[in-house]
Amino acid sequence: MSLLLIAEHDHETIAPATFAVLTAAEKFSVPIHVIIMGSSCQKVTEEISFYENVEKVWIVENQALSHFIPENMVNTLLELAKGYKFILAPSTTFGKNLLPRLAALLDVAQISDVIEIQDQNKFVRPIYAGNALATVTSEDAIKVLTVRPTAFEKAKKGSLKAPIELYPFVPPSIRGLTFVKKEESSAERPELTNASIVVSGGRGLQSKDNFALIEDLADLLGAAIGASRAAVDAGFVPNDYQVGQTGKVVAPTLYIAVGISGAIQHLAGMKESKVIVAINKDPDAPIFQVADYGIVGDLFTILPELTAKMKTVMKN
Repeated sequence: MSLLLIAEHDHETIAPATFAVLTAAEKFSVPIHVIIMGSSCQKVTEEISFYENVEKVWIVENQALSHFIPENMVNTLLELAKGYKFILAPSTTFGKNLLPRLAALLDVAQISDVIEIQDQNKFVRPIYAGNALATVTSEDAIKVLTVRPTAFEKAKKGSLKAPIELYPFVPPSIRGLTFVKKEESSAERPELTNASIVVSGGRGLQSKDNFALIEDLADLLGAAIGASRAAVDAGFVPNDYQVGQTGKVVAPTLYIAVGISGAIQHLAGMKESKVIVAINKDPDAPIFQVADYGIVGDLFTILPELTAKMKTVMKN
């Protein structure tokens, strides 16, 4: 009885979410095997092999796996899954795209967005935008789980190297899939889901131009920029910035919410942050219910003053 962790990577580095899933995998107290699927991914295979509690690493290489299309990956995983009781992946776009297909073909129920593992059959996951927690019991022969990365600390690198074994690629059953292109936004700031500090703006900023106030503070702190859905829908920033139930889930060390009222959908994406600072002119805004520090006032006065004082402190 062992566990298979499907690692997310970009052929150069392992995604940080994978290390959080590795910590979650340790809760099962069974041997942990990691599978790396891709093309020319020896570098990331070597990297993951040194992490604590990894007992074996499978590597599957084929040109068809260059772009992580689930239809090209799932047949290989189906063959390998026969030897495992638990299959885990991060609850990211990668995991959400792949595991539902795998679970359906295995004829088992997927358990999504797990934040706590109580035992080998019982798991906790958020529901109703994180306002309630559901305890789910599964009797399936194979447990297929996506794990919320922000709910677990990242695993540590060890000194011993796990053995690496080659696993054969099984071609997809569906023919004719063609990768067209991949579009990624490039930015000098930290990636939103991995940043230790996030500065987010909401509808209270009133315009796209006013988001420069958020950018100034974020650049000063070396922070990523986030936004509420209202700000994204209004066209202030791209949807890559959206934090919340229908956006990205973050849990930075410091989260600064500016002009964000704190709708349930937004809170679901950031309330696990270690320290939350809220700036809003409405003293009854829901964001203050989860904030560790709250400033009631006009953000157009407070934010420039805060940024100026931060610059002074950092100079000294």
